[in-house]
Amino acid sequence: MVIETQGLTFNFGTQTVVKSLSLQVPEGSIYGFLGPNGAGKTTTIKLLLNLLKTQEGDIKIFGLDFKNHRTEILSQIGSLIEQPAIYAHLTGRENLMNRAMLLQVPESRVDDMLKLVKLSQAGGKKAGNYSLGMKQRLGIALAMLSDPKLLMLDEPTNGLDPNGIIEIRELLIRLVNQHKKTVFISSHLLAEIERMATHVGIINFGEMLFQGEIKDLQSISQPMVHIETDNTVDAANLLTKNGYPVIEVKDDYLTVGYKSKEKSAELNALLNQNGYPVYSIHKVQKDLEKLFLDITKTAAQ
Repeated sequence: MVIETQGLTFNFGTQTVVKSLSLQVPEGSIYGFLGPNGAGKTTTIKLLLNLLKTQEGDIKIFGLDFKNHRTEILSQIGSLIEQPAIYAHLTGRENLMNRAMLLQVPESRVDDMLKLVKLSQAGGKKAGNYSLGMKQRLGIALAMLSDPKLLMLDEPTNGLDPNGIIEIRELLIRLVNQHKKTVFISSHLLAEIERMATHVGIINFGEMLFQGEIKDLQSISQPMVHIETDNTVDAANLLTKNGYPVIEVKDDYLTVGYKSKEKSAELNALLNQNGYPVYSIHKVQKDLEKLFLDITKTAAQ
C-alpha cells in the first residue's frame, strides 16, 4: 500500500470532521476519494500532507511511518490542493523554472513537464491568460516537477468545462499507465471518477462507507434487465406469474432482476409468444452515483 491509515480522526473544536478513517491505496492505482462537499475529503488530504497535525490515528506512506519519516515521505509526493499556486504575471515556463530552482531539479525537467501536460505550445504565454483547464494542467506539471511517486489531487476538475475534464482525466491515466505513478484524487464528480479510477473510497460525514476496487463497488448493485414493450402493466403481470422479479414499471418500459443471459433470452421469448413485442432488451447496472446514494442512505438508517 502506498497510503495506509489506521483510526485517523480529526476534530475542529467539538466537530469531528474525520472519523476513525482507514485508507488503503495500492501502488499503481488511481484511487478515487469520493464524497459530497463537506464530507472530510480535503481535511483528510491535508492530514496526509502534514498541512494539519494528526490528532488521533496513524499514517503510513510508502510503508514508512509518517511521524518518523516526514521529510523523506513528503519529498516523494506531488500535490495540488483545489487551485494551483501559480504566478499569473509569469509564463507557464517561468512558473516551472521558478519551482525547479526551489526544488533544485534539472532545468530539462521543465520542458519534459510542459510536454507531459501538453502545454509546450503555450509555455511562453502568461499563466494569467490560461484557461481553467490549462491552469490545472500547469498545476499538475508543478506537482510532477520533482518526479514524485505519489500525486495527491484535491478536486482537480472543479469548475472545468467538459473538454478540461477530459484533458485532466487522460493526463492522470497516462501518468499511471506510462509513468508508473500512483494517483490519489478527491472528487464529488462521481461519473468522472468511474471513468478513470481503479479503486475507490466513499466518505460521508468523515466516515468511510465503502472501500475497494471499482468493479467490487459495481458488483454490490443488483444488475437489471431493461425492456421496452407495449402494455407494460400486463407484461409485468405475465413476468411476475412466471417467476421473473419485476423491479419497476413505466409507461414505455419495465425492469426486472437479471439472472443470466439464458434467462433473459427466455424472458424475451415469453413476451413475444404472448403478444408483447420487445423493442429493446438489455442488461443495465447502477452507475456510481446511484450506488453512492444507496450506500449513504443505508449508512444513515
